[in-house]
Amino acid sequence: MGPPKGTPVVHRVAPVTVSQIQKVSYAEVDRKNESDSDVENKYILNSPGNNNIFQLGETDESGSESEELSEDADSLNESSSEASSQDEIVRSLDICKTIYDLDGPQCLTDKEILTLVEAKHIAPYQLEKALDDLKRAVCIRRKLVGIENKIEDAFIDLPYNHYDYSLVLNACCENVIGYIPIPCGVAGPLLLDSKEYQIPMATTEGCLVASTNRGFRALHLSGGVSSCVVSDGMSRGPVVQFPTALGASQAMIWLEDETNFLKIKEIFDGTSRFARLNKIHCRIAGRLLYIRFVARTGDAMGMNMISKGTELALGEIMKEFRTMKILSLSGNFCTDKKPAAVNWIEGRGKSVVAEAVVSAKVIKNVLKTTAAALVELNMAKNLIGSAVAGSIGGFNAHASNIVTAIYLATGQDPAQNVGSSNCITLMERRGQDGDDLYISCSMPSIECGTIGGGTVLRPQAACLEILGIRGSHPTQPGENARLLARIICASVLSGELSLMSALSAGHLVKSHLTLNRSSTNIAALTTSVSSVSLGDGRGGLRMSTIDQGLEQFRRSTSDTPCPKLMDFLTVPN
Repeated sequence: MGPPKGTPVVHRVAPVTVSQIQKVSYAEVDRKNESDSDVENKYILNSPGNNNIFQLGETDESGSESEELSEDADSLNESSSEASSQDEIVRSLDICKTIYDLDGPQCLTDKEILTLVEAKHIAPYQLEKALDDLKRAVCIRRKLVGIENKIEDAFIDLPYNHYDYSLVLNACCENVIGYIPIPCGVAGPLLLDSKEYQIPMATTEGCLVASTNRGFRALHLSGGVSSCVVSDGMSRGPVVQFPTALGASQAMIWLEDETNFLKIKEIFDGTSRFARLNKIHCRIAGRLLYIRFVARTGDAMGMNMISKGTELALGEIMKEFRTMKILSLSGNFCTDKKPAAVNWIEGRGKSVVAEAVVSAKVIKNVLKTTAAALVELNMAKNLIGSAVAGSIGGFNAHASNIVTAIYLATGQDPAQNVGSSNCITLMERRGQDGDDLYISCSMPSIECGTIGGGTVLRPQAACLEILGIRGSHPTQPGENARLLARIICASVLSGELSLMSALSAGHLVKSHLTLNRSSTNIAALTTSVSSVSLGDGRGGLRMSTIDQGLEQFRRSTSDTPCPKLMDFLTVPN
């Protein structure tokens, strides 16, 4: 169905190229001497030797668009992206502006859209809105950045096809130029609270997935991991100012009163179906008051939810204290994405503890070490070593490795690994002879969710589906997010067990040389070693060349899920 009779229309045509015509002439318009209606009717692109005429304002007697160039119009978008950049003729800026304003961007080639962007007729950050074609917007922005900075070739290996940008728009990223594929491995099964899970881990660090997998095997053979969420509360800590320190003190005392807290809680909880204010924690510094709101946020990580509730709660507090001035909704007392003792002591998000007992047989056969060696190393490295370094929440071997890999795979905010990796790893000797190992990981500030943010992206949602916790829990809001936190903590425990075992047995370097370096580097290493020991790290049969040890490694029937070169070869001191 065509437009009403007499309505100016634009015939959509494929890009005009040098290979199609010999000469192009433009009928330029003197805007000073003609009316707007005359201007619309005189933008003519005439290609001599070709019957195709591009004219604005042409209508037929029936009021419908001419069908003369319908085939070209249907293939416009395809042709515009495939046309040779050398052959394509770009129409003048005035013509492009008129076409864009009257009939839309679909009638312009990518080069012509770039012309409008360069002329500031379209803002680069508004390409998605202006074009109403998300993939084309990404493509044009890539060209724009590439041309302006002379880095067109840099985009060759940055993919942008086959991606649902509708999930990204106004949610995950701005000024999109593509996406970054990160390898995603799987470790497992993790036996957690009598149920098995396969754990997706996105990482570029070789050996991480294999090492975590070895820990899972050791824990599975020993009966698995037990876990518990001991507290649940996301926090937002605004800073407010009073004329005097006395005024700030009075407000702090007022907030600590139970009756007043319940009044604020009613306002806060009314902002969401899931937000539930747990407590308010205040700290004063002169006439500045820091108010830390802590609330449950269902299955969402909850920063947006709690920010909304905090804003309305502050409005209610201002009714009581008229001289109070809100300086910032975040006063760094939250604390978000920064190392902070308050998160380590008070907790943030989910506070989780996980524990396991590993049998002496598994420690010997799978981990290639002893309980005594692990306990001694944990004390020297994770506890005393971290204390010497002045660490806050860093009393562990590499909790952030596992946290970040799972965060990337499941669509969490990777910057929140800063607080979420707070962890203390403890080890004790157990059993009649002290040959078994008790290990625990306590993580007070795991900030995670199964809805919102990056969890809406299809690959990340798929990883949550692998864990069985995609989206919100149907009957117990918050349960999926709490399970994810328990999975993270148990996975960290597995990673701690495996890495500490590798360090204890002296296996770390060569396992990384095997799985975290190119074969070329491995070859260079092997040619430089003249003799090795075959055994478990405590000495053994001497070899004249490393080749014999490698052959033993290949022939081994070891039951470890991912054997390490150093399980068989140890360079002498």
